[in-house]
Amino acid sequence: QVQLEEFGGGLVQAGGSLRLSCAASGGTFSNYKMGWFRQAPGKGREFVATISRTGDTTSYAESVKGRFTISRDNTKHMTFLQMNSLKPEDTAIYYCGANGKVAYDIWGQGVQVTVSS
Repeated sequence: QVQLEEFGGGLVQAGGSLRLSCAASGGTFSNYKMGWFRQAPGKGREFVATISRTGDTTSYAESVKGRFTISRDNTKHMTFLQMNSLKPEDTAIYYCGANGKVAYDIWGQGVQVTVSS
């Protein structure tokens, strides 16, 4: 199965942008639906965005729709999350996840995104 590692977190002012990357190694990357999730302090992990195995179908949480864009490059085994118009409430640890069949059960270590007001 794949292993995942996220990159690109950091501190940004409200209204700014960040691009998160997720590198997959091992396994067959194109067999996995990929997603981004996040966990804010004191809260559970929540869905942010998902992308199909071929990259032709995406879905987003209502809270990020129109501001975030998920994409993938199957030739480079990479998944991306472009985050624009960031808000303080987007502050969280962001996790890349892989779904091989039924559920997201493979996770990266997470990256911190902090949006200052």
